Amino acid sequence: MSGQSLLVPGEQSPIRSVPGNIRRPEYVGKPAPAPYTGPEVQTPETIEAMRTAGRIAARAMAEAAKIIAPGVTTDQLDKVAHDYMCDHGAYPSTLGYRGFPKSLCTSVNEVICHGIPDSTVLRDGDIVNLDVTAYIGGVHGDNNATYLVGDVDEESRLLVERTRESLDRAIKAVKPGRQINVIGRVIESYAKRFGYGVVRDFTGHGINSSFHSGLIVPHYDSPHATTVMQPGMTFTIEPMLTLGSHEYDMWDDGWTVVTKDRRRTAQFEHTLVVTDSGAEILTLP
Repeated sequence: MSGQSLLVPGEQSPIRSVPGNIRRPEYVGKPAPAPYTGPEVQTPETIEAMRTAGRIAARAMAEAAKIIAPGVTTDQLDKVAHDYMCDHGAYPSTLGYRGFPKSLCTSVNEVICHGIPDSTVLRDGDIVNLDVTAYIGGVHGDNNATYLVGDVDEESRLLVERTRESLDRAIKAVKPGRQINVIGRVIESYAKRFGYGVVRDFTGHGINSSFHSGLIVPHYDSPHATTVMQPGMTFTIEPMLTLGSHEYDMWDDGWTVVTKDRRRTAQFEHTLVVTDSGAEILTLP
């Protein structure tokens, strides 16, 4: 495992502005979003709008990933994704969501999720997850991926590769008529081959006009996840695998989640729609 020192919070830059002509989600400026009361199965029009939002989110993430290198700050990554989304008429969904101050999440090494971009400098041998969500046309598209920074040790590289594979396998398990828990069963059984922890308290979620609709998609085999998948349902799958424990601590910022044993963790995510035969990925660039 890499001998990198543990992360500490950096200094945040001022909140970035969004052009006034870009439509905001309803939760911006509020302590919390309004509860979602609509259906989990979406109309063809909503799904088409989500393809647009998903494509912009995927491309924004790809643009930010292009500059990943030792010496780059996580705040610089935030600026690239922010500018791309705004330039394409989309609002960065995380900006102002329950008070989150930035336009994407940057989770480095032992950070499981929700890392806040700041003055933290990426180092040779780090891994960093970018989590980007775009809001346009009244809907959200959400994706994330973990990237290698420079020369990364084999243990970390394999963790990243296998976490991506766990997402791919989970997507293939999506079929109408199956219960949601098949997703977690596939991820957990694959992760156990390598002795990885599977994060339980942060999950995939329903997504549509709501950033988080209330539908929960666990990444472990949960007996409670009995919702039956139907064509037109839209949700994310976003497994978080760790080199050690699945347990976590929260930083004082109320957002940054780190592994309790401070070992490394990786994550990948796509937004999907259930089709008559399987799943369509909505977050493709």
